[in-house]
Amino acid sequence: MQQVRVGRRVGRMIGRMMRHLQPGEPLPHLLADDGRDSIVDCALYVRGVRQPDGHTFREAYAAARRRRNGFVWLGLFEPTWAQFAAVAEEIGIDDHTAEKAVARERRPAVERRGDVTMLVIRTARYVEHAELTATSEVVDTGAVTLLIGPHFVVSVRHGGAGALADVRHQLEQRPAMLGHGPWAVAYAVCDRMIEVYHDVSTDVEQDVEQLEQTAFLRVGGCDVQQIYQLKRELVEFKRAVVPLQAPLRRMNDPAVVELPPQLRQYFADLLGRLTQVVDRVASDNELLDSILQARLAQVGLDQNNDMRKIASWAAIAALQTAIAGIYGMNFEHIPGLRWDYGFYLILLIMAVGSVVLYRLFRRSGWL
Repeated sequence: MQQVRVGRRVGRMIGRMMRHLQPGEPLPHLLADDGRDSIVDCALYVRGVRQPDGHTFREAYAAARRRRNGFVWLGLFEPTWAQFAAVAEEIGIDDHTAEKAVARERRPAVERRGDVTMLVIRTARYVEHAELTATSEVVDTGAVTLLIGPHFVVSVRHGGAGALADVRHQLEQRPAMLGHGPWAVAYAVCDRMIEVYHDVSTDVEQDVEQLEQTAFLRVGGCDVQQIYQLKRELVEFKRAVVPLQAPLRRMNDPAVVELPPQLRQYFADLLGRLTQVVDRVASDNELLDSILQARLAQVGLDQNNDMRKIASWAAIAALQTAIAGIYGMNFEHIPGLRWDYGFYLILLIMAVGSVVLYRLFRRSGWL
């Protein structure tokens, strides 16, 4: 807690320093502790067209506010509080909103604070693997937080999944869509995430089908640990997909978010596509549960069969042990003890008894 308070003080100091900079002075770079710049891209758009690069975020944001159809899109990757404080001070968001923006683990949500709307989306990607093991990583998740204002959109990404470079490039090829302002970026990001959800759900479904095919094989079948691992990965994916339904519903409510009229139908379509993914994830989860229950039942049946075999062989061995134990007693009067062929007769009885028991157990299905 003390470190967070210190970080806030440092952020506010940086913000006050920025306000005293001259218009020609650049905005301080957001450098990580290791010297890595957390800015992925920063661009000014006017009427859907990207303006020449070379602007700092402060300069681009100032230019966007001077133009009616201008906005700036700043992309950040895993910034710390101290790095994000300069941006937070410039766009005028409070410390609580800034802390949420830089948090790594967030549930999908949409919140509105004044003129700024914060949209949190969980990212996902399918991790290729040669075979499914008890420790295989199948789905990798992260998060993207979008801060959307009248003349800006700031995207903060955490995790390896959900890179937005392609989203920016494709959106720049559609100036008519980009001309709708910052909410066009929000739509494009949501559209890409849901598209990735579809791809991930398809790949996961193939893994589930492969498990289903091998679940009942006597040799080379899947282990229960493999089913548990895939179920854990599916649950992680489910936590990224299912909670996004509520924010998308709220975004279609004019009382919550003031979407441009031209984009409202686009966001409504996103909800329908997301519902399809949710249904597929639920179906895969139910199928995995069925496979798991069936596999556990099969394991129990195999163990029962093994116990029958063990009991059968133990009974056969018990007959030999009983006969040998009786004739191993130190009594003088035992039938056949002094007969020359008694030894061979006892061996014959033991062999015949073993064969009879074996055939009986075999007929009953125990062997």
